[in-house]
Amino acid sequence: MNLSSAAQAIMLLTCYFGKASNDSVKPLSNGEWGRFALWLKDNMLSPADLLVANPQPLLASWNDNRITTERILLLLGRGHSLALAMEKWHRAGLWVVTRSDSDYPKRLKTRLKNDSPPVLFGCGNKELLHSGGLAVVGSRNAVQSDLLFTQQLAAKAAAEAVTVVSGGARGVDEAAMLGALSQGGTVIGVMADSLLQAATSAKWRQALMDGKLVLVSPFYPEAGFYAGNAMARNKYIYCLADSAFVVHSGPKGGTLHGAEENLKQQWVPLWVKPTTDPEATNALLVTQGGHWYPADSQAFTIDMLFSAPASAAMEHSVQEEQQQLFAPADTSEQLAVTDFYKFFVISLSKLAAKPVTAEELSARTLLHPSQLNHWLQRAVEDKQLILLQHPVRYQYMKNSK
Repeated sequence: MNLSSAAQAIMLLTCYFGKASNDSVKPLSNGEWGRFALWLKDNMLSPADLLVANPQPLLASWNDNRITTERILLLLGRGHSLALAMEKWHRAGLWVVTRSDSDYPKRLKTRLKNDSPPVLFGCGNKELLHSGGLAVVGSRNAVQSDLLFTQQLAAKAAAEAVTVVSGGARGVDEAAMLGALSQGGTVIGVMADSLLQAATSAKWRQALMDGKLVLVSPFYPEAGFYAGNAMARNKYIYCLADSAFVVHSGPKGGTLHGAEENLKQQWVPLWVKPTTDPEATNALLVTQGGHWYPADSQAFTIDMLFSAPASAAMEHSVQEEQQQLFAPADTSEQLAVTDFYKFFVISLSKLAAKPVTAEELSARTLLHPSQLNHWLQRAVEDKQLILLQHPVRYQYMKNSK
């Protein structure tokens, strides 16, 4: 792997080349590297200038309590470890891009500035890092209906040639990535751990070979799972995308933290799926600036997710229809389901204004087929829908109350 002198210096100063516990000196964090890089620029130095036999004279005016000159010199002296690690990673198909390289993702630099990771490890189609797309995130322990919704949403993105960006973890992340790839779409997977293992996994091999997938991580490629890294990588998922969709957010954890950080920083628009889970914090994200997924729109396309709702009035209307869905904690689950059914019936005035099949409704609402069929049967019994035969279709009763 051919690395520029600047890239080598950045890696020496910021990367682990083995387990953190085995290193005698700690590499610079993103923030520390940002401060040091700014000092280099102010002193008309480049990282490459430090790759000399004795860089200490160049550091004579450097003064930082946390980043000592001794620490910098020790980090720069790890050339042998860098060479061995790069050889191993290269054999596994990994590549490296640093902030000094022209092919570093501009979205990260623009949105995160000095907090953008100095080094990205990756495998697969590097060009996809510049494609933007839709970030799809959610719980690791999502229920089956949420996973099915995720797969269908990602498949729709693939059909509309929109890249899906996710986190590579089990649950919603993996469902989004596999859902898009199954339909020939393109995917960016931002890994919090085990990049080297993922690069050689049969699960991703074909997509990597076909140029449909890029796996990328700012962390040591052989690192195991660490909650801190999982939380930290969330910002990169949002900042590599152009819009984001939260399928399910629990009361705590990475999904909630990442979504709230995105809303605070206003990196990209945030859309949220309605849910009947009383423990979910999807509604909280909407109160903080997220937008409900417009599932009642007959003409819904993924492209609609790349901007805020068309009008504040529309947003308020949707929230009013769903307000009972997110009832107080002591309200029963059955009541929440009932209220969601009422919202579904209201949406039928548009979705079934003309005769429509269950399959067409499933594609438009992304509801689980069993849930959809149950509500369709109930709507017929409640005289909200007319059941037509030969073929079986449903039509909204205009005079229904």
